[in-house]
Amino acid sequence: MTDTLKIDRTIMAQAGALLEAARGRGDLLATAESCTGGLLAATLTAIPGASDVFERGFVTYSNASKSEMLGVPAWLIERHGSVSEDVARAMAGGALTHSRATLAVAITGIAGPAGGSAEKPVGLVHLAAARRDAPVRHEQLLLGDIGRDEIRRESVARALALLASLLRGE
Repeated sequence: MTDTLKIDRTIMAQAGALLEAARGRGDLLATAESCTGGLLAATLTAIPGASDVFERGFVTYSNASKSEMLGVPAWLIERHGSVSEDVARAMAGGALTHSRATLAVAITGIAGPAGGSAEKPVGLVHLAAARRDAPVRHEQLLLGDIGRDEIRRESVARALALLASLLRGE
């Protein structure tokens, strides 16, 4: 067994536990992903029976898609950049607005190997999780240049953890 496979099994167990908890509470989930390119949605839907909990996923890799699919204002992206707390929060809110979900999570970041800068380095990821009629939670990750695959995997794991904490009311 390789380390990558071990990490994948851990993340799959985490996803299964999240789906079970959401199912128990009657919640529906939506995802809004940029740098992970649908990896979170793919992880959730790899679990048998996910269809009664996973409502939909938005893959909004481009700035235009963030605006068109999630309603993120173009001026917000221009002012703060697509990799920012403000845009992550708007993505999570947009996922709720444009779905029947009761919980949503958004991921936007720089997976590399290119695209980073001194202000926004490779490995910078912003996550936001929202429940209808509740404040949006935000988490910033500074993962470093640990490789594109690892940045994406860690982003998925942290997004699952953030959703789970929201479900628990933490």
